[in-house]
This record gives sequence, structure tokens and C-alpha cells, in this order.
Amino acid sequence: MPRKPRMYLPGIPAHVVQRGNNRDACFFADEDYRYYLNALAQGCQRYDVYLHACCLMTNHVHLLMTQERPNIGISQVIQHVGRIYVAYKN
Repeated sequence: MPRKPRMYLPGIPAHVVQRGNNRDACFFADEDYRYYLNALAQGCQRYDVYLHACCLMTNHVHLLMTQERPNIGISQVIQHVGRIYVAYKN
């Protein structure tokens, strides 16, 4: 059964948690953190999302984000980062 779409309202901050597969590590070196942050910055700029705060742990990430447009934003940023970072790690 597919997951229901998440609802993010424009101008309302959202706490986003992204975990590694089976809670395994996502970051193994300092370069990994930098690459993830660069991909995140690209995604936020592309989809008009403000990143207020972030906390990168070894196996998960906490993000405080606000989208500006009604139907485009946070979900697309996370998808963008996932595509770029997974390709980098593999």
C-alpha cells in the first residue's frame, strides 16, 4: 500500500528526519557530510525552501525547513538530495 502524501504548508516550518536504510550509517567521512550539505543547498535553492537548521548525525539527519510554494518544496528537496547522495555513495 502506498504511503499517503505528506502535507507541508507554505510558510510553516516542518521538522524532517531522514534515516539511513535499516538505521545504518549514512556518513563515513567528513567529505560525505560536505557533499550532503552541498546537495541540500542545491535542492533548497531549486525548490524555494528555507533551511533554518540542520543536524547531521552518522545514521540520520534532522532538518528544520519551510517551503514557500503550496505544492512544491520539502518533498522535492528530500527527493533531490536522495538521488544525488545515493549516486555519490554508490
